[in-house]
Amino acid sequence: MITLKGAEVSARIKEQVAEDLKKLDGKIPALAIVRVGEKPDDMSYERGAKKKMDSFGLQAESFVFPEDISDEDFKAAFQKICQDEKITGILLLKPLPEQISEKDIDRMIDPKKDLDGISPENIAKVFAGDPTGFAPCTAEAVIEVLKAYDIPIAGKRAAVVGRSMIVGKPLSMLLLKENATVTVCHTRTADLKGTCKNAELLIAAAGKAKMLDEGYVGEGAVVIDVGINVDEDGKLCGDVDFQSIQERASMATPVPGGVGAVTTAVLAKHLVRAALQQAE
Repeated sequence: MITLKGAEVSARIKEQVAEDLKKLDGKIPALAIVRVGEKPDDMSYERGAKKKMDSFGLQAESFVFPEDISDEDFKAAFQKICQDEKITGILLLKPLPEQISEKDIDRMIDPKKDLDGISPENIAKVFAGDPTGFAPCTAEAVIEVLKAYDIPIAGKRAAVVGRSMIVGKPLSMLLLKENATVTVCHTRTADLKGTCKNAELLIAAAGKAKMLDEGYVGEGAVVIDVGINVDEDGKLCGDVDFQSIQERASMATPVPGGVGAVTTAVLAKHLVRAALQQAE
């Protein structure tokens, strides 16, 4: 089985970003990372994103708010960030605390700065196949991995395990745009194992540690693992039992070192694209 490493895909995206940066005549795009509270997962992603922006020659600044901030105060602060002309793009770390109306915030974000595709306008564009919209970075990272390794998508049977608006649903639209035949699986899927086993492209985005083992993988399938979990030993792992599928899958992404490394590279790509669109 071939291991599909995210670092190589990220390096390719970095070259593309460097070319696009030349079109901005020395202007360096600036990312605002908005975080509420001190959740370790959010802080880890924030550190990784800032490190990636720095390595790509881009700017990033964190805007951190207390966990107990009121809905009114957060909206006022978020509005200022959206309207700040020095900020090219925004990454909002979710979920937000329950006192804040997430739907209101999704509607407030400027679609031109919405790098992770949370605004109704960008969601609509992704579902309509409109390339001017921003898809969620993780969903787009899956497509980037497949294309970087020259894995055919058109005409292939693809199964997406998970139906979230962060990965499952938008990814299914991106795969359809590439002419795959897509089945979206979830907790109510009657024969989940059989459906997954029939797929030539299997994408795991369920958020459950090592949920998919060799029994879910068809002979020679390509497996993309989007999950980031912690196993019983306290180690990072995906939704796929990576060791058990080695004899069945032809290719698979590891966790860590797979899709996660590409997600922040896609964020950088989106930041530069936002700068180019805003310059027009």
